[in-house]
Amino acid sequence: MKGLMMNRPLKIADILEFAASSHQNGEIVSVRTEGDVHRTTYRETARRVAQLARGLRDLGVDVGDRVATLAWNGYRHFELYYATSGMGAVCHTINPRLSAEQMLYIIKHADDQLLFTDLTFIPILESLAGDLPAHLRIVVMTDRAHMPNSKLPGLLCYEEILEDQPQTIVWPDFPEDTAAGLCYTSGTTGNPKGTLYTHRSTVLHALLLAVSLPNVLQEGRKILPVVPLFHVNAWGLPYAAPLAGASLIFPGPALDGKSLFDLMDREKVFSAWGVPTVWIGLLNQIRAEGRLPAGFADVVIGGSAAPKSMIEAFEQAGVNVCHAWGMTEMSPVGTQGNLPKALDDLPPAERIDRKCAQGRRLFGVDLKIVDDDGAPQPHDGTSPGNLYVRGNTVTAGYFEDEAANADVFDADGWFRTGDIATIDADGFLTITDRAKDLIKSGGEWISSLDLENVIMSHPKVMSCAVIAVPHPKWDERPLLVIQPRDEDRPDKQELLDMLSEHFAKWQLPDDVVYVDGLPLTATGKVSKLTLRKQFADHALPDAV
Repeated sequence: MKGLMMNRPLKIADILEFAASSHQNGEIVSVRTEGDVHRTTYRETARRVAQLARGLRDLGVDVGDRVATLAWNGYRHFELYYATSGMGAVCHTINPRLSAEQMLYIIKHADDQLLFTDLTFIPILESLAGDLPAHLRIVVMTDRAHMPNSKLPGLLCYEEILEDQPQTIVWPDFPEDTAAGLCYTSGTTGNPKGTLYTHRSTVLHALLLAVSLPNVLQEGRKILPVVPLFHVNAWGLPYAAPLAGASLIFPGPALDGKSLFDLMDREKVFSAWGVPTVWIGLLNQIRAEGRLPAGFADVVIGGSAAPKSMIEAFEQAGVNVCHAWGMTEMSPVGTQGNLPKALDDLPPAERIDRKCAQGRRLFGVDLKIVDDDGAPQPHDGTSPGNLYVRGNTVTAGYFEDEAANADVFDADGWFRTGDIATIDADGFLTITDRAKDLIKSGGEWISSLDLENVIMSHPKVMSCAVIAVPHPKWDERPLLVIQPRDEDRPDKQELLDMLSEHFAKWQLPDDVVYVDGLPLTATGKVSKLTLRKQFADHALPDAV
């Protein structure tokens, strides 16, 4: 027997409509590429989004069409999120850090009809001009006074699209499984793969975030998404924040430690979200200032594992660390690391250890770990396995890419993440490594993440990576790559002695090399693929 309740489709536009009426004074503060700071509210934004949607219609955008963005975190980018999906089209965010080859591939693969870009990225598009699809029209996200002189033909002006358009709109109804957003992986192997989000998955993800992070996602809080709007929808914040009534402080292109500190201090940001590489610069600025930015009390770290030393630095300064985990294919947040009340009385050192894990799953996200034969592994915190996920916010397949779909789902429809993990009896997930980053030496596995976490606590180390290099006897051995904090670099034996306190001798790196900087992926993670290529021919001391 079915229940007797209305069945209304979940739609992204309803989030902004709700915020405009119930959280109308919630703010969106943006550092603009034009050089100033722009302030608006959810109520004012809803009016501009209506104008933009009408302007998109006038440009011929229809249901299902892909509208691309190449832009920083700012209010115009936020407007595009809602106007595009609200009218039934698909917002396709492009990562400007991709290679030219990858960028062209995803523009063509997505069959984008329009591309909206910030002023910063005009040179990138000019370099691609001869290879861009002939039908692609480019809109510059600025006003007429700031329109650039460019060799790109037929550039449109963002603010002119909105001019003279009515500030209200009746959003169309369509099924909640209608496509709403498209985000491609960075393509470390093969071509980038597209995850196609629905209205249903996006709204559910926003609700799950709001329920899971109630101390942050609430009316009156100010949140700084350093994680880009072009990367997995800024971890869902453009939807969860207005839903909860929290204000968004967008940093634009200024992502260095001092710029972030000054913006957070001025706006009294409560919580900041981003990848570990961003927080290295902010922590350095906090040390230089001798204080935290005003109001700063919470940081969400994801994208890659946060070093224990980073978690300790924030926690000891009085900033709560929420260590989260997820993937592009998961909308993306799957776990969150705030500790339950039952653990309030843990000693500080044990609390830090708990926070080094990736936390507990969000409601609606199912996790399982299995061995290489598919047998379930116990949730005892020590038995590692291949991590699989499923849920209403997890992809059911890559966009028009059957080859990529062939080997990522098991027989029961679970998605293979590519991570190796453990889960303990309390439900805490710990990512022990990416499957492709594990080092197999003489038939035994060595975790690169475990080694890195110890080394990152050394005061002379800015960043580091451990990679596998070929060895004639052991197949692979670990190589430690160090980016020193300054010219006074740590001694090789000092680093090995440090590791020997935690690891068996056979697990220690065979060599240490020093670099001026570590290569990053398009999403701000250390690119171990690049390092493996760079040091493929590195001669280890005992490789004879």
